[in-house]
Order: sequence, then C-alpha cells, then structure tokens
Amino acid sequence: MKTFYTLLKEAVLACVMLFGAAVQSFAQWDARKAHLIIDWQMNAPLSTDFADKISGWGMNFEGTYQVAPRWDMGLFVSFHTNHKYVGRQTLNLSSTESLTTDQQRSAFQIPLGVTAAYTLYDGKYVKPYVGAKVGAMFARNTTYFGATGLYDKGWGFYVSPELGLKIFPTGKHWGFHVAGYYSYATNKTQTLTCGIDGQSNVGFRLGVIF
Repeated sequence: MKTFYTLLKEAVLACVMLFGAAVQSFAQWDARKAHLIIDWQMNAPLSTDFADKISGWGMNFEGTYQVAPRWDMGLFVSFHTNHKYVGRQTLNLSSTESLTTDQQRSAFQIPLGVTAAYTLYDGKYVKPYVGAKVGAMFARNTTYFGATGLYDKGWGFYVSPELGLKIFPTGKHWGFHVAGYYSYATNKTQTLTCGIDGQSNVGFRLGVIF
C-alpha cells in the first residue's frame, strides 16, 4: 500500500506536469500571459493555542501563466512566523518532573506547491478571481525557555482556497494584488507540553504583480 507522502508526491508531480502540458498546448510562450506576484502576508492561526497571535511576519511568491481564457496556473511558495508569549508557570512534564519557567513560542510555516485561479470578471483594470493552492508544508514549532529551547518539525499536506482581486491601474502588465485565504495543513508537532495535530490559518495578502 502506498504511503500518504508517496501519494502526495505523485499528486504534486502530476499537477506540475499538467501545468507544463497546458502551457505547451495553448500557445508558444507569451510574456504578456506570465505574471510574478509578490505579497506581504498577514496570518492568524486557528484551532491551536501554541502560537495563536496574528502577525504580519510573512511573504508569498507566485509565478503564474494564463493557460486558457480566465484560467491561470503556476507555482507558489510562502512563509510565515507566528509568536506567543506565555508567562511564568509550573509545568508538569511527568509524574516525577516539573519545570517552572516562562515561554516564548514560535510557529514557522513554509507551504509550497501549485496554484490555480479562475477570473470571475475579465476586465481591463480589475480582475476578481477565486483560486486554490495545493502542495506540501514544512513546519517548525519552537518553545524557548530560559537559555535554551525545544523544537519539533515535519512535513504535511497543504490546501488553501482564496478569493482575490487583481488591479491594473493603467490596464498594462503591472498592478496590485489583494487576497483573503483559508489554509489547512496536516502537520503534527510536539514541543514541551503543547502539541499540534493539523494547522488551520486565515489571513490576507497585499502585494504587486509584474
């Protein structure tokens, strides 16, 4: 039986191959159909109290190509860090061990994979769209206490639907990008006494399009 990560790898590879085939099928390379998106990102974790404070410590990068009227496909990678301070308390680590300390928690995420978007209204200056990102996510969650720290890391499956708006003030190739998103990843980590089994986020992005 194939493992989950083998299936994930095959799914991402199939999407990349489909993207390449679609580009070749519809036309020769046309620079006017290609876009680079660079976003600043605001992110708020859900369903966990490990590091649940909203933060703007994130970026998103996308390279897309218009493979058909109203359809864009491409690749993406983003990163984000959320933090939380926990005041001094006594933690029971086991039946014979306890630790009195404060904590600084840090949750670092790097999702990457394929992205697709459908333009709802193909105007000259404004293009609203719905889209989705699918791939894998690397997560490293760290608890700092005293002069040391404890971390756990791992990979998981990642999916993220989004609703956005592309604005082209002059009707030309460059413009601005605004998007709101929800994401879910299957990552599992454990640090000190706090564990995460699946990670959900909501947030928005603001950036530029070239």
